[in-house]
Amino acid sequence: MSTVVTPRRRRVPGGRLWEASPLTYVGLVIACVLSAFPIVWSFIIASRDNSSVYDIPPPLLPGGQFVANVERLLANDQANFLIGLANSLIVSTIVTISVVFFSTLAGFAFAKLKFRGANILLLIIILTMMVPTQLGIIPLYMLMIKLGWLGSLQAVIVPFLVKGFGVFLMRQYTASAISDELIEAARVDGCSTWRIYWQVVLPLVRPAAGVLALLTFMETWNEFLWPYLVLTNKTPTVQYSLSVLAAGNYSTDYVQIFTGTALAVVPLLLVFVVFGRQIIAGIMEGAVKG
Repeated sequence: MSTVVTPRRRRVPGGRLWEASPLTYVGLVIACVLSAFPIVWSFIIASRDNSSVYDIPPPLLPGGQFVANVERLLANDQANFLIGLANSLIVSTIVTISVVFFSTLAGFAFAKLKFRGANILLLIIILTMMVPTQLGIIPLYMLMIKLGWLGSLQAVIVPFLVKGFGVFLMRQYTASAISDELIEAARVDGCSTWRIYWQVVLPLVRPAAGVLALLTFMETWNEFLWPYLVLTNKTPTVQYSLSVLAAGNYSTDYVQIFTGTALAVVPLLLVFVVFGRQIIAGIMEGAVKG
């Protein structure tokens, strides 16, 4: 008499989850290796010489020239890589703080406050998300010329202090995470609108704000086209400095490029570690609500 083997199911509160098979783990391991390999290989090449770039199979172990390569990179007067790192950190931090602040504030207003024209304003914000940034480069560049901001960090900070995606994201999260009864209770206790936002809304939307902060910081840090148009090698961002390294006059120094890339990735990894807990908290909260 034949028996039918059925997959085991693990009981969890509020539902059932299928146990992962060994094939699932194999697939996840392969995906992690493929995702991490470019970053790891950048650090490996950054610790070797240019001849290692053309080795087949590629080297999988680091060399002993990382410090020397970093010193040679920082001594490159054309790239000004250290200045680029500092400028990118300043620009990304200011833009991230501004986007998170205005997005959470506007999201609270659209989700919980009643005022005329709210739907129309929200529709306009959504429409701005449908317009590619590249379409506004020419008028924005002309505006920077009239303001005299070419070659200065204001040109890469001010146009991106508010993002439509952030406002829409925080509006949706605020509407689902905060009940109207909680806002009304705060009103009864005598809280002003600003106090409700600061002491009630902001702590509750922290998971979504952390996700938005991470995405905004990464997007601003990796931005290349606009800084390349409005900045110079005297006030570069890190992506501008990397482009200078890649545009060698006679030959391309790949080791310097990989060394710069490796150093440019470190701040992103640190930011991910800082905001990773907020991302996990947001995912878990969404799963519990589901």
